[in-house]
Amino acid sequence: MSSKLKRIHVIGKKNSGKTTLITELIQAFTQLGYRVGTIKHTHHQHELDAPGKDSHRHREAGAQVVGILSQKMNAVFWPPEETADSTREQRYQQFSPMFENCDLVIVEGDSKTEQPKIEVWREETGATPMASSDASIYAVVTDDKPKVDTPTWPRSDVAAIAKNILAMK
Repeated sequence: MSSKLKRIHVIGKKNSGKTTLITELIQAFTQLGYRVGTIKHTHHQHELDAPGKDSHRHREAGAQVVGILSQKMNAVFWPPEETADSTREQRYQQFSPMFENCDLVIVEGDSKTEQPKIEVWREETGATPMASSDASIYAVVTDDKPKVDTPTWPRSDVAAIAKNILAMK
């Protein structure tokens, strides 16, 4: 994989089924032999590291990067390198070293990105499809009938969704 992340964003309103679709896509791509990474984008500001724990104390003391190494899971925490002219894309590129062995990175969320994005939509949520006002959305994943000009992909056919995503690259 090049230094530029190959990624697709799965967006949608709350309770639209983004996480469920992503987990199903990970399984589908993995079965096809692809190495998949994921990033959860959030606009909420919260502490990812547990306050009071050693790693959190290290960061509060001024460490620029803090790693946690355990038998089952590793983690790295670092503050975003933002300047007045930082772009959203530059923020994602900071992840490149951790995802260099991935064929595809699926991001949950971030409707403001300029990268390819698909929307998960369910009529029962009562929300209007984002694609009805955002022409940059590549497709809407749904088993309902949204009133959008964007192509729709059947939610019930994960294999077809995966195939369509691969064709986007």
